[in-house]
Amino acid sequence: MILQRLFPHPLLTLILWGIWLLLNNAISPGHIVLGAVLAIFIPWLTSSYWPEKIIIRHPWMLVLYVLRVLFEILVANAVVAKLILGPQKNLKPGFLHYELQLTSPVGIGLLANTISLTPGTVSCDLSKDRRYLLIHALHIDDVEAIKAEIHRKFEKPLLEIFVTC
Repeated sequence: MILQRLFPHPLLTLILWGIWLLLNNAISPGHIVLGAVLAIFIPWLTSSYWPEKIIIRHPWMLVLYVLRVLFEILVANAVVAKLILGPQKNLKPGFLHYELQLTSPVGIGLLANTISLTPGTVSCDLSKDRRYLLIHALHIDDVEAIKAEIHRKFEKPLLEIFVTC
């Protein structure tokens, strides 16, 4: 119980500590201690703002998800470069409403951020009932194909990774 209070989000603590060390590009005793202190206190101080406990059902799927997102960012960069360097009259920007299967704020937030990180798409708004995500795309040929791609590449894995999603 004491450990639960000290580490309300142990995975977040580890991730913050790792990011601290990566950003400082050094593994000195001072950075290790300061990073650990920050990694412990930040989740502890913000735990009241996390309405749900995050449980990762398949940690390796989360690693694969991150790798997939990084790959999709690279591919989308090439596609966007091709669209921008080509004739502007061929661009068909627009908005689409994506119906969510995710229900948790963490899952929805991860999906929305993933969409925004991928060049050519931006998550713009979430409906009040948290059932639809408004997405702007730089180029839309087929709305249903884009929705199916978002579901297959991003939302479906998130549904499998997190218990609360």
